[in-house]
Amino acid sequence: MRYGTFELGEAEGVVLAHSIRLAAGRMSKGQMLSREDIARLSEEGVASVVAVRLDPGDMLEDDAAQAIADAIAPDNLRFSEATTGRVNIYAKVDGLFVADKRVVDALNRIDPAITLACLADHVAVRAGDMVATVKIIPLAVGGAKVTEAVALLAESVAFEVKAFSPRAVTLIATELASLKMSVMDRTAKLLEQRLAPSGSRLIKEIRIPHSAERLTEVLQRLRLEEINEPAMIIVFGASAVADPDDVIPAAIRHAGGEVDQVGMPVDPGNLLVLGRIGKVPVLGAPGCARSPKENGFDWVLNRLMAGETPTSFDITGMGVGGLLMEIPTRPRPRDATAEKAATLSVGALMLAAGQARRMGKDGPHKLLAEFDGIPLVRRTAGILLASQASLVVAVTGHRRDEIETVLAGLDISSHFNPDYASGMASSLVAGFSNPELAQKDGILVMLADMPGVTTEHLNMLIAAFRQAGGGVVVRSVSDGKRGNPIILPRIAFDAVLRLEGDVGARAIIENSGLSVIDVDIGPAAHLDVDTPEAVTAAGGILKR
Repeated sequence: MRYGTFELGEAEGVVLAHSIRLAAGRMSKGQMLSREDIARLSEEGVASVVAVRLDPGDMLEDDAAQAIADAIAPDNLRFSEATTGRVNIYAKVDGLFVADKRVVDALNRIDPAITLACLADHVAVRAGDMVATVKIIPLAVGGAKVTEAVALLAESVAFEVKAFSPRAVTLIATELASLKMSVMDRTAKLLEQRLAPSGSRLIKEIRIPHSAERLTEVLQRLRLEEINEPAMIIVFGASAVADPDDVIPAAIRHAGGEVDQVGMPVDPGNLLVLGRIGKVPVLGAPGCARSPKENGFDWVLNRLMAGETPTSFDITGMGVGGLLMEIPTRPRPRDATAEKAATLSVGALMLAAGQARRMGKDGPHKLLAEFDGIPLVRRTAGILLASQASLVVAVTGHRRDEIETVLAGLDISSHFNPDYASGMASSLVAGFSNPELAQKDGILVMLADMPGVTTEHLNMLIAAFRQAGGGVVVRSVSDGKRGNPIILPRIAFDAVLRLEGDVGARAIIENSGLSVIDVDIGPAAHLDVDTPEAVTAAGGILKR
């Protein structure tokens, strides 16, 4: 592959390294130029292009990414279509993501052009979560390298999602006079929340005095009971385990069971006990498991629910990454209240300043086209106002007076962007400069020409932002392919204010290092109306 600047006379068959905006549309990065494309470029005065010419055997980025993704075992996984050299991979089920670092590292060392990024090993995931992404860095890569990557993935498992399986769980809680009844009630409630992702049920709670003798009796009795589904016993001791012969491990042995491990190198979670009676796992929960915060108990519980049988070797290998205390990047507690989530404020920015060049010179304005009898820009504003966004700001530009007249009477703030002709960046800067909007925890950015987006879609995005605790990018997708609207967190606002030219927020999303949560809103994520034909096809009526 040769990268460089090519005169049009030698450009047939090259692949564009950058998008080119033309009066009659645009040619996208990654497009292979045909003779007709070159004629169009010549007609608009373009003399040369920055592109790459493929060598024999090279594969285009999308073809290479797709080939590598196709070599990954698809069990419990969903794959997006290849676009811009990327295939995103999602969990299809609630379960445990398991990765083999050796295989992932080996694939990434085949060629710098080929990359595979994934979640950390043994992370619990929900259906729909992105777990990995294949990305080809340049516009093309040698076919032999792709073949090598495919062969590696065919002979080994780089990662998988192990589906959670439900268990019938019995909770045994030992009592001391110093332990409040309310603490025990809360413990049972939190345990039910922990079991919910796997579909497991708390079928019984037994409270007994804190003694090895009484606990042994209960364990022996449970051993004799017949349960027609996979079972598990979880013991919350009124006092922390202080020794391998303390109440919980001693009772497991006396009941005819085996103790695999007392203690683990995860903090919080050090004082966990893992054993089994026959085929039934017995977990002695550390005191920190009375809290909703992530701890070592969760790590072992998730493995058991995913069908694994953790050993002493597995548990003693959890030390790296096992320091969980006071790490702000950890997920927020399970019982983060709705009130706390609601304090995360999200404002909305509607971009309505574009020149709509593809509607034709002096043609009707797409934002004034009527959908269900309502001008599109007013319809979009109404959808935003009906959402959970606490403030709506519209940026206007081209045909400002007409747009603002249509928006009159709505509870929104309009801001004119005098530099609208320079491209989208100036409109983003104008909107993010609004003092009220700048105080929000997140800003939902919506193009005004997206008739398929509903208030429900917007609320899904806002809910995902709040559930994640803010500080993340939330992006609309359809079938894994990125789209709009998006939510940007406050930490990204300064980067938006530095944008220039006809660019959006994509570079910020891809280069910020922030976590990205994709929310599938269906085809609406990609439906914008840039041409008269698109307006009509979407059900609109052109007016002026």
